[in-house]
Amino acid sequence: MSTSTPTRSTVAKSKWTKLAWILPVALVALFAVVLAAKGLRELPAVQSFVTTYPGESELPRGTPVGFPAWLSWQHFLNALLILLIIRSGWLVRTTTRPPAYWTRNNKGLVRTKTPPTKMSIHLWFHLSLDALWILNGVVFFVLIFATGQWKRLVPTSWDVFPNALSALLQYASLDWPSENGWVNYNGLQLLAYFATVFIAAPLAIVTGLRMSSAWPKHTATLNKLYPIEVARALHLPVMVYFVGFIIVHVTLVFTTGALRNLNHMYAARDGGGWTGFWFFAASLVVMIIGWLAVRPILLRPVAALTGSVTR
Repeated sequence: MSTSTPTRSTVAKSKWTKLAWILPVALVALFAVVLAAKGLRELPAVQSFVTTYPGESELPRGTPVGFPAWLSWQHFLNALLILLIIRSGWLVRTTTRPPAYWTRNNKGLVRTKTPPTKMSIHLWFHLSLDALWILNGVVFFVLIFATGQWKRLVPTSWDVFPNALSALLQYASLDWPSENGWVNYNGLQLLAYFATVFIAAPLAIVTGLRMSSAWPKHTATLNKLYPIEVARALHLPVMVYFVGFIIVHVTLVFTTGALRNLNHMYAARDGGGWTGFWFFAASLVVMIIGWLAVRPILLRPVAALTGSVTR
């Protein structure tokens, strides 16, 4: 009597069958949330709460209005790098047999006492993107504090929390709060941007650094204070957070006045017109090309510039 071993396609179909239940369950849950929010909006106490806290907190004195041009290209570079970091990180996590390996050359301008570490070409690409993303982030932090743009991203009053709750209730009831991101974000947006810039991004860096070959592995005290298991437990949830943030962010951009929002982000101007849209379309083409270009045949020659590549 023989037993058949499940093929890879059979296992894949089984996984997709399980995932197929997620969409209808999510739709039912979303419908229930909308009904509950609409019901709450009918209560006099909730109506009074929304009137008292319409969704926006008052900005600190001297907060700049609008977005400077440098923020547009910063936004594009950040979006491109985050997209490729997520793609390469997923390849690192799911590829069991890498198509090639990369080993650093311990010569030239960059020399270390530790022997070169051999890693998959996907991990090399992921770490290289991380370095570029951190560099872009350093420039971003310098500029937001030099120009006062940080005041638009950091809550400075406790009323941000009731305003965020009010905005959440308005979004959930499909009676959305008025949007004027050129001047001010609502409380929910403010908390989301603050968490992304000042919490999630640093967490991604410190957890990724702990898991990388750049971490000093022979320092017992440091490794005991910051175990690699902690970094591994946090790194994936941070990536999931970024994916969720991107989905919600893009959805709201296109459903709360697409042309005006795209002009804010890509053309550094307020109002209508198609300038921001065309800049966004061009950036989207670049991101699609970048996504498709993550192929061993293209990564190998680039990786060979900084080390040796073996199959």
